[in-house]
Amino acid sequence: MKDYLPETASQTAGPYVHIGLAPDAAGFHIFEKNFGSTLTNSHTPGEHIAIEGRVFDGSGTPVRDVLIEIWQANAAGRYNHVADQQHEKTLDEDFRGWGRACSNFDSGVWRFDTVKPGQAVGRDGRMMAPHVNLWIVARGINIGLNTRMYFPDEQEANSKDPVLNLIEWEVRRKTLIAHKETRGNETVYRFDIYLQGENETVFFDL
Repeated sequence: MKDYLPETASQTAGPYVHIGLAPDAAGFHIFEKNFGSTLTNSHTPGEHIAIEGRVFDGSGTPVRDVLIEIWQANAAGRYNHVADQQHEKTLDEDFRGWGRACSNFDSGVWRFDTVKPGQAVGRDGRMMAPHVNLWIVARGINIGLNTRMYFPDEQEANSKDPVLNLIEWEVRRKTLIAHKETRGNETVYRFDIYLQGENETVFFDL
């Protein structure tokens, strides 16, 4: 008879999540190089953008101790990962493709400085619309939540995206579409995430 190991008990991410994963945000300057929210430098090709937003709980209150990670393709539509075999698309040494940010403890706003991704090929070989993958963790969340952010100015690509088209209701699909803002010379895509309630964001079971 096969023996099974008991499942390890789980708990929500407590206040120490910032100390362990983003100590700089918690006021602990212990790493020479932090995993930051800026994915680019001045040499990174593509359209430089900012992505920002807040996370709201079921009562509509901003969650102010959120940690968010993003990963995305570069401007050419290629991920900096060995599994991405689109060799016809160039890898960018000046683009990290992955970032980590904490929400502001006062306002709840989180922000990333990155480039607008190009279209990448999905696992089934179908072209995906430009998007950014997000992972959210905070107190009260037992297991990190996965979602995507799509761009409002990519309507044609969005209409053909294989993941967006898995969502039956249009009102639910809209929870994955950011809002574009222009602030001086800066392009900002605002993406608010709702954990529960009428406007609950679509999350994916990966």
